[in-house]
Amino acid sequence: MHRPSVSGGPVLSKILLVGQAPGDKEPSLGRPFAWTAGRTLFKWFGEFGETEFRNRIYMAAACRCFPGKKPKGGDRVPNREEVTNCSRWMKAEFEILRPELVIPVGKLAIEQFLDYTTMEDMIGEKQTVARWGRHFDVIALPHPSGASPWPRMEPGKTLLEKALRLIRQHPVYQEILAEVDR
Repeated sequence: MHRPSVSGGPVLSKILLVGQAPGDKEPSLGRPFAWTAGRTLFKWFGEFGETEFRNRIYMAAACRCFPGKKPKGGDRVPNREEVTNCSRWMKAEFEILRPELVIPVGKLAIEQFLDYTTMEDMIGEKQTVARWGRHFDVIALPHPSGASPWPRMEPGKTLLEKALRLIRQHPVYQEILAEVDR
């Protein structure tokens, strides 16, 4: 893992968006989802715009530092030990924020909250989870990086739209959206 760690900043929110780990650009830019995957993610939540989204939704990651590159290109997926080493941060964030909706983005993030089977089984469903003394809803999204065509082809495209619709209909999302509209 390569320092510095990347944080979404001090946002008091009932929604927690959890990614895998920062990419190679995020440490120098000082914020999560700051490059290509971020552009796609913020398009998915177009009703906010990037700045408003960052100001309203708490953003975290399973691992807080860039894991490095794979030998044949692309970012390396953090291993179990690295995820475990960073897990205390997420536990502390849960104690402080007490989120009512968690949005894990990508397989590694989804695995932190749900028993992962396939993307087809995970995306487009709302599940209630009990963890760290709290109950909260989980609505998973695919990773928005350009490396995976899954969200741009069927059944991924339809399941992504279904997941985004579930998120938009969630009561805490509606509350945040109402605050933005004021």
